[in-house]
Amino acid sequence: MQLWSLEGNTQKLDGGAMFGNAPKAMWARWIEPDAENRIPLACRCLLVRDLDGRNVLFETGIGAFFEPKLRERYGVVEDRHVLLESLAEAGLSHEDIDAVVLSHLHFDHAGGLLAPWAEGEPPRLLFPNATSLVGAEHWRRAQSPHPRDRASFIPELAGLLEASGRLELVEGEHSRALGHSVRFHFSNGHTPGLMLAEVGGVVFCADLIPGRSWVHLPITMGYDRAPETLIDEKRAFLEDKLARGVQLFFTHDHACALARVTRDERGRFGTADEKARLRGEPAGGIAG
Repeated sequence: MQLWSLEGNTQKLDGGAMFGNAPKAMWARWIEPDAENRIPLACRCLLVRDLDGRNVLFETGIGAFFEPKLRERYGVVEDRHVLLESLAEAGLSHEDIDAVVLSHLHFDHAGGLLAPWAEGEPPRLLFPNATSLVGAEHWRRAQSPHPRDRASFIPELAGLLEASGRLELVEGEHSRALGHSVRFHFSNGHTPGLMLAEVGGVVFCADLIPGRSWVHLPITMGYDRAPETLIDEKRAFLEDKLARGVQLFFTHDHACALARVTRDERGRFGTADEKARLRGEPAGGIAG
């Protein structure tokens, strides 16, 4: 079993929105904003090759499904589908993926399921041979979004996934498609039913902890639905991963894919042994 970090399309979003009520004087020391107050964000995916003989992709990033006007509005940097290029660097195409695990269906995590935008063409799913795994509670949220996050969903995506006949809704710690090789945790602070996947000694942190800066307990995003809930969930999550030696995989950190969680003498969480990329590292054998 090999682990790969795959870069998808990148974004530039308002730093204030990404750091919630944290003052700019604090967060600007961690990630320098540009002249428009935007910070660089990755949409990084985790590829596990030979997971019980299957190629499993954890998330698909934002992709290139936006029309040009919306691509500019949401700060998407590239106009091509970068994830497909990253898959090719790992020796695969989207047809080679057997399962896609989606922490949630916000467009910056699931948009890469769709083919690149083309004028006059309706949205179309890629990954024709993959089962798509989504948390059942979050799926219900996606069917009837709250006004707070309605704009974060792709209106056509749920229907396309249902029509594919390759959708599995995950209810508990394990799924039918992946068995006991992948363990799922759930969180509600960012969005109801956020699904966090643990595989090979690594956990995909999704939007519970978008990057190293958000490991600090009080730091949340303006996009989170329930910041106090998220902080409590994050504390329990980090304590568990620290105790069991599970490493953190970050989707939005522009410079770090993987890190080990630490805690200092004052009880503050941090990271160490940071890695910018994973290129076929054996599961359970990743060193700093």
